[in-house]
Amino acid sequence: QVQLVDSGGGSVQAGGSLRLSCKASRYIFNGYCVAWFRQAPGKERERVADVVAGGTTTDYVLSVKGRFTISQNSAENTLYLQMNSLKPEDTAMYYCASGQRIGWRPCSALSPEDYGYWGQGTQVTVSS
Repeated sequence: QVQLVDSGGGSVQAGGSLRLSCKASRYIFNGYCVAWFRQAPGKERERVADVVAGGTTTDYVLSVKGRFTISQNSAENTLYLQMNSLKPEDTAMYYCASGQRIGWRPCSALSPEDYGYWGQGTQVTVSS
């Protein structure tokens, strides 16, 4: 079992920045996928970015490419999401998640249901 604790959300104006953190209670095995998802009211949960634990290959949903950066500090069991140039449409509850990779398929192949561990979420609100 691993527990994930999200933090760093808040309210900012459009164009601002936030850095989300996700602290894991223990080491996440290399090869697992770790990701950030978000869910806005009335919308489905959406994968924002992912990376292989201990790896460097990242992937982003098109709407955040060039603005968000996912990174990890394996020594501190912490996942980050740096969000720049925030837009009102980025407003959502953000969750980190961890799940076992499916063979050699990219982490983007995992559905939310494939992620077994979730943080409690941190709210991001961007005003225009």
